[in-house]
Amino acid sequence: MPDLLKDVYNHQLLYRLACDIQSIYVPFKIEDFLKTTMNETWDTLELKDRYYQIAVNLKKYLPENYIEALDVLNKVVTNYGNSMNGLCFFFPAFVELYGQDEMYFDVSMEDLATYTEYASAEFAVRPFLVNDEERMIKQMIAWSMHDNEHVRRLSSEGCRPALPWAFALSSFKKDPTPILPILEQLKDDPSLYVRKSVANNLNDISKTHPELVLKLARDWYGKSENINWVVKHGCRTLLKNGNQKALAIFGYNDVSSINIQNFTLSESSISIGNEILISFTISSLTTTKVRLEYAIDFVKSSGKRNRKIFKISEILLPEKMEKVYRKKHSFTDMSVRKHYPGIHSITLIVNGREYGTLNFNLKDGIGERKCH
Repeated sequence: MPDLLKDVYNHQLLYRLACDIQSIYVPFKIEDFLKTTMNETWDTLELKDRYYQIAVNLKKYLPENYIEALDVLNKVVTNYGNSMNGLCFFFPAFVELYGQDEMYFDVSMEDLATYTEYASAEFAVRPFLVNDEERMIKQMIAWSMHDNEHVRRLSSEGCRPALPWAFALSSFKKDPTPILPILEQLKDDPSLYVRKSVANNLNDISKTHPELVLKLARDWYGKSENINWVVKHGCRTLLKNGNQKALAIFGYNDVSSINIQNFTLSESSISIGNEILISFTISSLTTTKVRLEYAIDFVKSSGKRNRKIFKISEILLPEKMEKVYRKKHSFTDMSVRKHYPGIHSITLIVNGREYGTLNFNLKDGIGERKCH
């Protein structure tokens, strides 16, 4: 596997694609396609730009007629893995770029449903939603009843208000109600692949319409184990933010019975690259469901602080039982987080409530690694 995801789109793949196409459509110019696609800008292009450039250059050398061009692509798409490993997004991108004319709607929808099994069409459907929301929602409701799990997932994933790597669907951020029949249809889908998409869609909605998601959660929770998982995963941002209504749905609402003792940090000062040990003892007067988290207020390059929350555990704590927790946290730089020196804080959170805050100094430079 290439080091960078974008490097999946390389000369080997494109040459194979060109040869496959030429075996179906003899006039396809292999060398011209490769030269114009992998041009002088190629090395600077990221993943999405690369697959759009491939789609644009396919258009240059496939039959001029859109329907005829799709007929060629349909005969080679099965050679390119599936949506989990194929990454050949240039197939649905071709439909996105050249199939939005009203006269092509039905065939474009048919081919997106075909291509999504090989390279998810979740990005390609979004311009269609913007151009004709009412018609596309009807189409996606129909897809939600499809026999193929990839197509059912497309109906949910494609209409996520804030799909990563894609432009936001502002109309659904303002009013997500058109999405709800799709989520209702799929909330107990037999495929975990589909249910994850439903949960992610709910989580998107929760960031702009928390009360709507809370109402759905209350209505759905308890219907089945599958639905319970969808509801909880869909409420993960609300839970992480300590929303008391969300916590109550899942039984994490008792705070009066809980007692925290010996909340300590192993060090008052550590170097970037080392780790710190968080320790505490928890007990409860009654048998209680407990969600344990800790927040770190990280110092940023600007000197301001930014809070991140990390989950420790969810348990059913028996009456009057003491449980000791020891949790290590590393301050090694990663691609997703760079650390800066300064006074940091760690806050223990139990059932959404803060139970104490401890400060420590994070110093520049790699110190000797300490084992706890």
